[in-house]
Amino acid sequence: MEVIKNFLGRILAFWALFVFVITMLLIIPAAWLTRFIKTEPRRSTVFINVSRVWMKMFFVLIGVRRIFTGREYFKKGENFIIVCNHNSFMDVPLTSPGIPGPNKTIAKDEMAKIPVFNIIYKGGSVLVNRKSEASRKASYMKMKEVLKLGMHMVIFAEGTRNKTKEPLQRFHDGAFRLAIDTRKPILPTVIFYTERVLPLHKKFFFWPHRVEMHHLQPVPIAENETAENLKNQVQEIMRRFIVENKR
Repeated sequence: MEVIKNFLGRILAFWALFVFVITMLLIIPAAWLTRFIKTEPRRSTVFINVSRVWMKMFFVLIGVRRIFTGREYFKKGENFIIVCNHNSFMDVPLTSPGIPGPNKTIAKDEMAKIPVFNIIYKGGSVLVNRKSEASRKASYMKMKEVLKLGMHMVIFAEGTRNKTKEPLQRFHDGAFRLAIDTRKPILPTVIFYTERVLPLHKKFFFWPHRVEMHHLQPVPIAENETAENLKNQVQEIMRRFIVENKR
């Protein structure tokens, strides 16, 4: 059975890649045109709407059902630093278009070098070269500007995909320092089952499975709060939710 599943998984991977490319080419003109919208967050609002259309087509055609909870926490006129766990390359296609309202995701700048795809990648991201201190500082200032403009800032606090057996890896400090500096509340968000769609230990393998994104209750920034305490609090909230709810 495992041999058959591996064979089917590779066939399905070709299908998923084909669908990704074809649907991307269909929406690229609309994504490219958003660059002519000069004002924010209007430009990002239109861009995210285009991305939602793309991802709806993509997920339907590859047989992956999306489940979202906690959207009631998004209120008009409020924006968050959204802290997510990171299990798979499937996380970003799920999160950014699945979050109500305009948003940006902190992302590695290497992917921005891919022709055609970089039009979409740059449009939805704050790019950073983690090896460059100057780039890290510049991206931090850009994230503050995103929040000032009323958009959500999406950060995968683990930094890299979780390849351990633990519910979460150690969180980095950036999201929490940003929250302290901007006084923007943190919205913990837990992603389930994307690692079953694109397993970490298998190369070029895809398997349809439902994926879930759960927005948890926002965490306000208390007076005299420290980034370290805030980080520990948010990590424990997310860890507990994963342990209690992942099947």
